[in-house]
Amino acid sequence: DAERARIAPIYSQLEPFKARRAAALSGGMKQKLALCCALVHRPEILILDEPTTGVDAVSRREFWELLGELKQGGLNVVVSTPYMDEARRCDRIALIHRGRLLAVDTPAGIVRAFDRPLLGVRARERFKALLALRAYQHAHSVYPFGEVIHYTDQRTDAPTETLAADVRAFLAAKGFADASAEPIEPTVEDSFIARTAS
Repeated sequence: DAERARIAPIYSQLEPFKARRAAALSGGMKQKLALCCALVHRPEILILDEPTTGVDAVSRREFWELLGELKQGGLNVVVSTPYMDEARRCDRIALIHRGRLLAVDTPAGIVRAFDRPLLGVRARERFKALLALRAYQHAHSVYPFGEVIHYTDQRTDAPTETLAADVRAFLAAKGFADASAEPIEPTVEDSFIARTAS
């Protein structure tokens, strides 16, 4: 029937575990089971609250691929997520912080709204370099981002290469001879951090 056809791509992944109780499934399989249960009723809109929280990286990717297929099939999907890489997969993003709506736009629009040059700073002693940069007189924002420090400057009228050279010189003077600072493209997460800091 139509309901079975709709869940067939998802159920095929669950079928090898059909003899297993739901409580014994992995986090990713539990989410796929919950998705099947929601889709059986043929909703016009699917609302998911942090569906991949606590799910491994492979299962997260598979889950989002399934959502993409459902969207292509005409289903409207609304998802809340704390993961900014997941938000990039959406057509529109609403950034919310402490119950306050910060912005609603496309992922590209959210990124374009980042209004300062962004530098990626690397140093062997990353944490010490981060602390030093936070004390730099021109620092606007300094925060860790994986293995890189993301840095913005208070000076909005200086060329990005000048800012990068100044940051490298500052860090070298503070004993971080290996430090590098290069212009990088902002992400949705950078835009979110900038909006929550203001």
